[in-house]
Amino acid sequence: MNSLRTGRARRTRASGLDMTPLIDMVFILLIFFIVTTSFVREAGVDVRRPQAHTAQTLDKANVIVAVTAKGTVHVEGRVIDVRSVRAYMERFLAEFPDGSVVIAADEDSNTGLVIRVLDGCRLAGVRNVSVAARRP
Repeated sequence: MNSLRTGRARRTRASGLDMTPLIDMVFILLIFFIVTTSFVREAGVDVRRPQAHTAQTLDKANVIVAVTAKGTVHVEGRVIDVRSVRAYMERFLAEFPDGSVVIAADEDSNTGLVIRVLDGCRLAGVRNVSVAARRP
């Protein structure tokens, strides 16, 4: 009688669904998507970009620097001084040597300030600097 109970217990355990391969596959897909995702560092503020008929969609940008109409410069949700743009971009390039920067300037922003931000990026060594615009 005892051997009959042991046989039933073995059969009920063996008939369960093995979730190990499914969990392994989910983790592999998760790692794949994490590795292939391009992380964009947002500026953290909304700006009204100017219109341009020749505006093109950029595949990826690693950092977006926003220049507002009030004359403030935003990177990753923080307000930074225009004089510290170069130092910030040097640290960014140390982490992402082939990184690109998009300057999203409000259409009512000061042109001189936008040029100073652009100059700070280029002096830091950023090779790919773009200015954001929207299509009409």
